[in-house]
Amino acid sequence: MAHMLKTAASALVLTAAAGAGAQAQWMDYDEAGLYLEGGYAYFNTEPENTEDGLDASGIVLRGGYAFSEMFSIEADVSTGLEDGDFDFNVDEDEFNFDGNNDGDLADVVAVAGDIGLNYLVGGYGKVDLPVTENIDIYGRAGYAYVDLDATIASAAGQEFNVEESADGPAFGAGGEVQLTESWKARLDYTYYSFEEADTDQFTVTLGYRF
Repeated sequence: MAHMLKTAASALVLTAAAGAGAQAQWMDYDEAGLYLEGGYAYFNTEPENTEDGLDASGIVLRGGYAFSEMFSIEADVSTGLEDGDFDFNVDEDEFNFDGNNDGDLADVVAVAGDIGLNYLVGGYGKVDLPVTENIDIYGRAGYAYVDLDATIASAAGQEFNVEESADGPAFGAGGEVQLTESWKARLDYTYYSFEEADTDQFTVTLGYRF
């Protein structure tokens, strides 16, 4: 996955370099306006009290409004394409296996299964810093909400379906390349600080500015 992200980043830089000779013809446009983006998303979610994260792939759709060359507001929604597998020890009370809350150490059980992303939605403020006339780096901050479901199998052979949701602040950074007057490519990273699980998201998108 890391290799793919590095390849995507290299492609953005090479594309920008290839278009540098022609950029003077179209970079004098008004920076303000609506934009839409869509692309691939990679997620890593690490629940509390676990050592390994859960990986999954998905798609992301994003819409925003640029007030100037340097400031925008935007919102995006992601959904999973495939579930991630997990295998770890967990307190049964967290998943309500038997409805009790006795704190018995025997309630800590080994579970395995898969977890899927129903959707992750967030709203952000975005600040851009132009590097060249057609390359920007940026930071963004906002708030997000996630909804997950999981199929859990205990060591005893019992299977449970669990749906959980959470919300929390989100922070990210990335870079984008203006390909033409209307089209741009973007690569970014966002960290979501949810109460019981931290989530990292990497996205590669293609966008259109109206």
